[in-house]
Amino acid sequence: MVHHGQTPYPYPGQHEDPAPRTGNGMAVAALVLGIAACVFFWTVLGGVVLGLVGLVLGIVAARRARGGRAPHRTMAVVGAVLSALAVVASAVIVAIGVSFLTSDSFKDYNDCIKHADTQTDRDRCAEDFERDADGN
Repeated sequence: MVHHGQTPYPYPGQHEDPAPRTGNGMAVAALVLGIAACVFFWTVLGGVVLGLVGLVLGIVAARRARGGRAPHRTMAVVGAVLSALAVVASAVIVAIGVSFLTSDSFKDYNDCIKHADTQTDRDRCAEDFERDADGN
């Protein structure tokens, strides 16, 4: 019998229900951002920005889950890994693009296009650029 204001004690052998764990929206967000970053890794916005945000959220969510404060640790880790892969792939794409845009062949092509007056001159610039890029 429980009196007013008195907390009932469980019978011997019974346990009180543990406090339910809260959801881990950060794990879900990390996974979604990791997938989006992998799909759009070829863009700076998709690969770098979404990837970095997904990586941070994934790490924080995994730490919360490891501490028992949230579920879905695996989801958080997968989101962080996908995000990290997208950041690395995007960084490689950016590095290749920068090296291409700063190459001597591209500078020569750009100068040629600036000084070309007709479509024929521009076509000749493109042919010269292709020949330089192929190494001929």
